[in-house]
Amino acid sequence: MGAALLPRFSDPADIQEFVDKLDAFERGALSSDEFRAFRLVRGVYGQRQEGAQMLRVKIPFGRLDRRGLDALADVADRFSRGFGHVTTRQNVQFHFLQMAEVESAMHRLDEAGLTTREACGNSVRSITAHEHSEVCPTAAFDVTPYAEALTRHFLRHELAASLPRKFKIALSCCADDCAKAAIHDLGLVAEIRDGARGFRVLAAGGLSSSPASALVLEEWVHAAELGRVSEAVLRMFHRLGNRENRQRARLKYVRKKLGVEGFVAAYREVKREVDAEAALELALPTHAAGAPGAPVSGGSAEPRPAGYLAWRASSVLSHADPEHTSVYVRLDLGDATSDQLRAIGRVAETYGDGTARLTIDQNVLVPWIHRTALPAVYRELSAHGLTRPDIHTARDVTSCQGADTCALAVTSSRSLARAITERLEAESIERLDAIRDTVIKVSGCPNSCGQHHIADLGFHGGAKHVGADTVPVYQLHLGGGVDASGATFGRQVVKIIARRVPDAVVRLFELYQSERADGERPRAFFARLDAKRAVAALGEIVTAAPRADEGADIGETSGFLVQTGTGECAA
Repeated sequence: MGAALLPRFSDPADIQEFVDKLDAFERGALSSDEFRAFRLVRGVYGQRQEGAQMLRVKIPFGRLDRRGLDALADVADRFSRGFGHVTTRQNVQFHFLQMAEVESAMHRLDEAGLTTREACGNSVRSITAHEHSEVCPTAAFDVTPYAEALTRHFLRHELAASLPRKFKIALSCCADDCAKAAIHDLGLVAEIRDGARGFRVLAAGGLSSSPASALVLEEWVHAAELGRVSEAVLRMFHRLGNRENRQRARLKYVRKKLGVEGFVAAYREVKREVDAEAALELALPTHAAGAPGAPVSGGSAEPRPAGYLAWRASSVLSHADPEHTSVYVRLDLGDATSDQLRAIGRVAETYGDGTARLTIDQNVLVPWIHRTALPAVYRELSAHGLTRPDIHTARDVTSCQGADTCALAVTSSRSLARAITERLEAESIERLDAIRDTVIKVSGCPNSCGQHHIADLGFHGGAKHVGADTVPVYQLHLGGGVDASGATFGRQVVKIIARRVPDAVVRLFELYQSERADGERPRAFFARLDAKRAVAALGEIVTAAPRADEGADIGETSGFLVQTGTGECAA
């Protein structure tokens, strides 16, 4: 077994500064707006519920060890609701904390080297990377050391917490853009040229209500240049970003204002300035990795538990190293209980290299497990409800928090995601072709925290007036995704009453089954599907007047009331 001790990202001085600012606010020496700007950058957001706080833990490229997982479990038990939520940025957030408990939660996280600093607010957010980068057979190279080096460079950087708006970075390990670099402010795609490691550099991508695919800023730069390139893009954003209008403050709006040529020229100018300083070269981490998981004596000969073969087919991935595998854990809408967090930590330490990775689709990967250990891993995970099949399928829906906690949300996106999953889990085997390969993502409003723009079937919540009533609906986005050519955003097709969306999904799968070309996979089909044909196939699902019970959101029994406010959380 491996037990690498991961490096620290936390600093106790950050916690003391938070305590001092909170004290100043409570004494009236700091205004409400001043304290709000400070606490957001320290990972503390207000919720829809008065007095309740959300605490987000910044977990660079999602890597955790058992210490970190145990610390997260303790915070869930002591200060939250007994579970944590994995986000699409490979972070963990906790809801319903009281402000008086935040300091204690931060101290427990600090014991494991975890920080909340710059997990939120107008800062360089947690840097993401594909969870399989270290072991992927098709990767150009492992990008995680570069993700860690960039994290260290920007964490507590003099500009990184005073930006016009949030700034997101992602690293992909192969040309198909596995980490979705094309929707980021700064995207880095690994590529080897003439035996040298380097990156294709993308910039000014983003989602929200006006999605944009990133432009190519550099066709290829040597990996040694990565620090200077990244610094130049950050400085440019700091100088040119819109500080007057928050809704037009992301880097993509600098690009829109300057045009592509002007944007690239502005970058080149700042890059020359950085080059002239001749000081910035990233220091790659030197800490030792944990040893890969060891063979389990007699493991190959053990009788296979019920459900083992289906789990193995769904959740186990091969490595470039044929003796080892990675095991995916499918979470329920990204939620992991404290018991489950501790179990994942034990499995990683006992059977893997001591680490686990949170994924950008709200699940977990445990790498470096020896093949002979898989039956034992299955038994351990199964005992804690962690062997659900169908990961990376339409049954594994990505969702934001929605109206459960977010003040910006219109609808309960989590309730819809669960309803879609339950409907598809009840479907017969004839539909597995589409279910296996289709990506579904849900957001509770147009802001795309659930990344609905880049799904085969994406949905964002809204409201529709029908006579004197207001009905919860979802806008269908059809045929989005990210690949080597960039990001394609789903076309807005039709609004569907919330309670009818699961039936609409099944109807669209039926359409795929009946009208696909030979060998055509769902993504290609939904990308080319004519919007009018989709609406016609949906038929009465979109044309029938709402029934009395459809005036309430999914999971609710009373009428629908739009209650949006000033949201602080836009993950």
